[in-house]
Amino acid sequence: MNQSRLSTADDRAVRITGGVPLNGTTTVQGSKNIALHLYAAALLADEPLTLTGAPEILDTLVCVEILNHTGTPTKVIGDRFETTPAAAWYPVIPDALGRRIRTTAVMAAALLARAGQVTFPTPGGDAFCRRYIDRHLAAMEAAGATLEVSGDHVKARIASWDQAPFTTDAATRHWGPSLGATVTGMLLAARVRGTSTILNPSVEPEVLVTAAMLAAGGVGITWESTSALHVTGADCITGGTFRVPPDRLEAATLALAAAITGGTVHLDNFQPSEFPDGLLVVFADAGIELVAVNGGTLARCPAGPRPVQMATGPHPGFPTDVQPQLTAFLTQARGTSRIEERIYTERATHVGPLRAFGAAVNTDGAVITVRGPFPLAAADVAGEDIRAVTALVIAALAAEGTSTIRGMYHLRRGYGSLLPKLAALGAKLTIDQEMP
Repeated sequence: MNQSRLSTADDRAVRITGGVPLNGTTTVQGSKNIALHLYAAALLADEPLTLTGAPEILDTLVCVEILNHTGTPTKVIGDRFETTPAAAWYPVIPDALGRRIRTTAVMAAALLARAGQVTFPTPGGDAFCRRYIDRHLAAMEAAGATLEVSGDHVKARIASWDQAPFTTDAATRHWGPSLGATVTGMLLAARVRGTSTILNPSVEPEVLVTAAMLAAGGVGITWESTSALHVTGADCITGGTFRVPPDRLEAATLALAAAITGGTVHLDNFQPSEFPDGLLVVFADAGIELVAVNGGTLARCPAGPRPVQMATGPHPGFPTDVQPQLTAFLTQARGTSRIEERIYTERATHVGPLRAFGAAVNTDGAVITVRGPFPLAAADVAGEDIRAVTALVIAALAAEGTSTIRGMYHLRRGYGSLLPKLAALGAKLTIDQEMP
């Protein structure tokens, strides 16, 4: 693989001339967040495994490098992520790779389950918060691992291959069930004889889809309402082909881009029922129509944006990863909107750059207040994480004049072709290959 494709140094920027309604049909990429957990689960397969619909993003390439480095031959061809079972394991996740993604601890759990040991750095990802891994470590200890934590590195080892079933709790003190720790528990339990239990599991789509892939491979998965998840391990986990579902976060982003520009966009492979219920309610309150048409979704905002009072929350609530984009959209709503961020309470890296466009956006702790509509004017801004950059793109689509948005590395981590899709829908944009 060409290492230059993985470089964190990306001096490119996008220039967007706003005021053009977006219209047309587009396709939603495979889900970034779901795919990252499936890539980890692929380590457990005892047969070749292919994931179709894999998003063509930087995080996919990072995961390919991790799997290859640790022993599982992996390649990505277009949207196909293909693995072959390891002949030998090298269970050390390099710092340069593990600090690039948010699912490092989940990858480590899969390696621990396969090799009996793993060394890994604390995870990376976005800049708006720390990625806590205490529930991941608790799951590893529950599964029989001894841990050595030194600074920002963890070494885990399971002394006996004859592990007993275990019980772990995925609940966190402030943020509800941990999505990642639930998957970590599943991956560890998938190789244990007998039935292990994960208490207070997350029911985010990332968990449900990973559970479905494990079940297709022969692992027993039983849900006890939302209070417990029982996992019965398998001696052999089969491979085959499994599809990554379309990305609900990109679908929401495209819908908001259409809505803020007064356009109409058809998402041809994503139906309204695939959006979380909490998002459907907030979008309806905000004046965004999501209509089922020809197996997809027609997104539009015919009467213009309306202010909302809302909060983010665990699935099926409003996704935190759509909050920055919604904030950008609400700058054009007549009245005052109040957004309470309950998942990542410090998630406000988009607020300052939005003010540079002329938006009336303020934060008070975990609450973001948006007053509008204020006309947006072109700005030269930078985003520090995936969704913040996306929010600035949405603001630029509605701004008068030509804006310059930096932070393309972050955009490339989460979106494979968002900018070309917007251009195909009518957006006036160019990507500068290098910026001063």
